[in-house]
Amino acid sequence: MTGKKPSILNMQARMSRRHFLQVTGGGVVTATALGAGGYLTPARAEPYDTFTWISPRGTLEVLDDYPFWIAKKMGYFDGLDTEMQPGPSDGTATVKFVDVGQADMGFPSPGVFSFALQNGMKLKSVFHMGARDTFSIAFRKGEGVSDLKQLEGKTMLLGSAAWQAIVDPMLAAQGVDVSKVKYVEAGWPTWGTALAGGQGDAALAWEGLRAEWIATGLEFDYWLGVQNSNLPANTFIVRSADLEDSDRVAFLQKYLRAWAMGLEFGYQNPRAAVEAVFEQFPTFAKNTGPELGTTSILQQINVFRGDMDQREGWGWHDMASWQSFFDQIHQIGQISDPVKAEDVCTNELIGPANDFDHAKVKADADAYELSEDFAKLDVDNIKSHMFDDAI
Repeated sequence: MTGKKPSILNMQARMSRRHFLQVTGGGVVTATALGAGGYLTPARAEPYDTFTWISPRGTLEVLDDYPFWIAKKMGYFDGLDTEMQPGPSDGTATVKFVDVGQADMGFPSPGVFSFALQNGMKLKSVFHMGARDTFSIAFRKGEGVSDLKQLEGKTMLLGSAAWQAIVDPMLAAQGVDVSKVKYVEAGWPTWGTALAGGQGDAALAWEGLRAEWIATGLEFDYWLGVQNSNLPANTFIVRSADLEDSDRVAFLQKYLRAWAMGLEFGYQNPRAAVEAVFEQFPTFAKNTGPELGTTSILQQINVFRGDMDQREGWGWHDMASWQSFFDQIHQIGQISDPVKAEDVCTNELIGPANDFDHAKVKADADAYELSEDFAKLDVDNIKSHMFDDAI
């Protein structure tokens, strides 16, 4: 790696255990140390107390987590004590909090997951949400490029410095010399606005966010990973030790089954899934609206479902795709040692998670009574325009 600039990821890696993960004498991360504002619960009882899922974005007011909200509304969690937390906006918080027991499940990108592995965090991917690569590169209208090698010498805007771990392997897989790309942390949630305002040459984006940005007046052209990349996307991770505890495994099977049912429901009736999210977040609903909300969720369903004929159910890991990713990031120096996908990803919970009454979920989705604003939407027409902004 001689001659290459130090990556943001590696700089964070050197700091993480010393600075970010300050702990008390009892081994619990303090809210002050991680800037959490004191809202996460302390260490768990066995098998779990309130099971906490933590976002990678610092917010829950997005459509990305629709399977949880529709599953909660339909009673699919069946009495499990569970909560969602937005977490700090630090892009690596979702793995740090799980690692030290301040949360029970995180939703990192593969790049942030690799940050955890590089730092010795004993975590494992148990439910691969992103069957297709959700990430994309946004350009101002008329400035987009289909050959990403043209980004060499250009500036890429990120919401968090940790996102370099997402972009580097995506660009490297397209033949880009990532040492020639400049990254600027433009802040969450303002990095898209910064791009529109003339800062930088491109910005990281993802499916679902494309539609949400339109709702805020941000219209770009996109190089879409979902069309051009074979890399995996975000996944659910837990502590590896939890998979050695039979009671926790049983809980995780039930918990992930509810998510799988929510995913199936959303596939059968996407408009109803949007309504479930809008009910939780009225301001987000007002700012987004039914049509763009439905566009966003359809983009994400395409990512989450992938080619289901080739998968063994919702959440199934394609180990070949994951191995390709780990080989790529080892080649560019994002991780110092090779990683075997089967050692850090598992499909052992996928069968139980998908063991539900699919016919009942479809019946639930078909029977859902949509509001007037959603009922009048033409889903097929929205689908036909999903990729109008693709380069």
